[in-house]
Amino acid sequence: MPWFVKIERGIVDKATFDRHVPAHRAYVRALIAAGHQARTGYWAERGGGMLLFQADSRQAAEEIVARDPLIQHQCVHYELHEWCIVEAPD
Repeated sequence: MPWFVKIERGIVDKATFDRHVPAHRAYVRALIAAGHQARTGYWAERGGGMLLFQADSRQAAEEIVARDPLIQHQCVHYELHEWCIVEAPD
């Protein structure tokens, strides 16, 4: 099932955050190479972004998130959510 992590910068200064971004991008590329169909986005003007990825359970999703360098180095606030599609009423 798909999961997403909402990321908000603000815990550390911009220079510290920016120092860990290349490792974060490498981690996302590794997720894609492992077949997770991960996608990431970052909005500098808003100081946040998201990571969308596949995981079989909440525990597996939490393990994936815990290995993200931005989270390991406590550079961001984050929220883990299961991705769900809500159908519009007719």
